Amino acid sequence: MTTWLLLTLIDILLFVAVAATAIYMTVFTIASLFGRKSAIQQAKHQNRFIIFIPAYKCDKTILPTVNSVLGQTYPQRLFDITVISDHQEELTNFQLAQLPITLLTPNFEHSTKAKSLQYAVNNLPQFKIYDVAIILDGDNVVLPEFLEEVNNAYETSGTKAIQVHRVSKNRDTASATLDAIFEEINNTIFRRGHITMGISAAIAGSGMAIDYNWFKQNIGKTKAVWEDKELEMMLMRQRIFVDYFDDILVYDEKTRSTEAFNRQRNRWASSQFHVIVSNIRYLPMAIVGKQYDLLDKLIQWMLVPRTVMMGIICLMSLVMPMIYFTLAIKWWLMFALIIFVFALATPDYLVDKNWDKAFLKAPLILISSLLNTLHIARRKKYFENKN
Repeated sequence: MTTWLLLTLIDILLFVAVAATAIYMTVFTIASLFGRKSAIQQAKHQNRFIIFIPAYKCDKTILPTVNSVLGQTYPQRLFDITVISDHQEELTNFQLAQLPITLLTPNFEHSTKAKSLQYAVNNLPQFKIYDVAIILDGDNVVLPEFLEEVNNAYETSGTKAIQVHRVSKNRDTASATLDAIFEEINNTIFRRGHITMGISAAIAGSGMAIDYNWFKQNIGKTKAVWEDKELEMMLMRQRIFVDYFDDILVYDEKTRSTEAFNRQRNRWASSQFHVIVSNIRYLPMAIVGKQYDLLDKLIQWMLVPRTVMMGIICLMSLVMPMIYFTLAIKWWLMFALIIFVFALATPDYLVDKNWDKAFLKAPLILISSLLNTLHIARRKKYFENKN
C-alpha cells in the first residue's frame, strides 16, 4: 500500500467517524430548540429521600456541599444525608462528624465511586425506609428548594429515574470555562434534545434521583469506575425511562487546569470505549425488541467523544493543507458545522468575557487532549504486549 493511499484511507475513515458524530449532535441540538418545558405539578405525596455524597479527597468542597443540603426547605424528617468520606483529612472528618449526617469513612486501597455507594447501601440501618436515592458529588452545591423541586419533579415524571440540570459554579480559567461549555452542550444534546424526541436523557453521574429499592438492588452489580454508565445501561435494558428537568439546578465544580481537563476527558473516553465493548452484544436485542432508548444509548457510545472529535478536526484542519490542499476543505466545512452546532447548544449566559478567552485557547487544549489520549493508548498497548 502506497503512502498516499494510506493517508487517503486514514483521512476518509476519520472524516466518516467525525461526520457521523456531527450528524447525531446536529439532529438532537435542533430538536432541543423545539422542546417545551413541562409544567411541574405540586406533589401531593412527599417522598423520603436518602442523599448519598461520595467524597474522595474533597476536603476543600465537601463542607459547603453538605451545608447546602442541610439548609433545605423540605421537611428535615423526610431526608437523611450519608457522606462517604474516602481518603480525606482527619480534620475534615471531625468537622463532618459534628453535623446531623451519617458519616462513613472507608479506606479503599483502590477507590471508586461505585465502591463508595455500595459501602453506603450496605452500611445503612436496615430499619430505615426510603423512597428515593439522590446522588451528589462532593463538590456540588444545591439551592434551599432543591429537594422540594426534586420531589415535585419525581412525582410529575411518573418514572423511576430523573436527572436534573448540572451547571458550573466556577469559570475562572479557560479549562473551567471550556468544561462548563461542554457540560451545557451535553445538557442540550443528550438531555433536553433527547427528551424532546421522546428518548431517555443521559444521566450525569450526580444530580440523579432514582427509586431507592431499584438503586439498592442494582448498585451492587456495578464493578467499574464508570458506575454511572453501568447504571444507565441497566435502566435502558429494563426499559426504565430517564426524565430530565432543566429548571432544577445542581452547581458543579469544574476542572481548573489543562492537565486535570485532559485526565477527565481521557477517563471518559476510556470508559466510553470499555462500556461499548461490554454492551455491544445487546445491539441485536435492542433492534429486534424495538428498545429505542437502549439502541440510542449504544449508538451514542459508538460515536467519537466530543473532545477527541474536536481535537481531530483541529489537527486535520491544520495538517491537511500542508499535505494536499483539496483534502482540507471538507475538514474546514466540518469545523464550521460543529462550531455552529456548539453555538446553538450553548446557553447565552456562557457567552461572556470568559467565553472569549476559552474560545481562543480551545484549539490548543483540545489538540493537547487528543495527543494525550493517543499517548496513553500507546502506553497501554505497550504494557499489554509486554505482559
